[in-house]
Amino acid sequence: MTAMTRKALLGIFLAGLLAGCGSSVRLQAPTIPEPLLEQIPISVGLRMPENFEKFVHEEKVYGREQWSIDLGRSNAALFEQLFAHMFASVVVLGPDDDPQSMALDALIEPSIDAFEFSTPDQSNTDAFAVWIRYRLRVYDKAGDLVSNWPVAAYGKSQTTTLGRSDALQRAAVLAMRDAAALMIMKFDNVTRISSLAEKPASSSAPAVESPTEDTQENEVQTTALEGSQDEAS
Repeated sequence: MTAMTRKALLGIFLAGLLAGCGSSVRLQAPTIPEPLLEQIPISVGLRMPENFEKFVHEEKVYGREQWSIDLGRSNAALFEQLFAHMFASVVVLGPDDDPQSMALDALIEPSIDAFEFSTPDQSNTDAFAVWIRYRLRVYDKAGDLVSNWPVAAYGKSQTTTLGRSDALQRAAVLAMRDAAALMIMKFDNVTRISSLAEKPASSSAPAVESPTEDTQENEVQTTALEGSQDEAS
């Protein structure tokens, strides 16, 4: 075997090793501190799509490693905890449950529009950053869509005190808490869900398309919930 052939084979071998390199992160269900707020006095149904409880984001960072981020039940746990704090009564619906057969004032369907992250190598910092955009669709008791609200959230965590996988997981949890803080502060103002308690079942209204939250909103939302969206250390 010539030296050139050996080098070629070695290059193929190393390329195979690099292609197989990757990191896998599985999030645990986040804990949402109980906020100090007055519950909205209505009964809501919470219906989550199947992929909401089995959401996995896979991405190959260009020229580097393959990432697999399994959010598992973390999304479902977030909304179950949060809405239990926010509303007087919450019923989690299964795929075969009919909300119109229940004594509900409103139905909420959360989903994920986008999940993005950056690594320290990409940002030239010591931090992982995570962006999540949820979408909340609110239906009245007649089944009419009355609000369609995109909720943008952000979290960042340093690698100086945590390993890479732990830092990414922490950034994702902070993004979820960021979303929770925004919903606590603005849910009723944006969706006007409290007005559905007295709304006749036969009436309907056009859906309210809410604009994506901007930076100004992100600056105030963390005051509603313990923990910051941006971990400094």
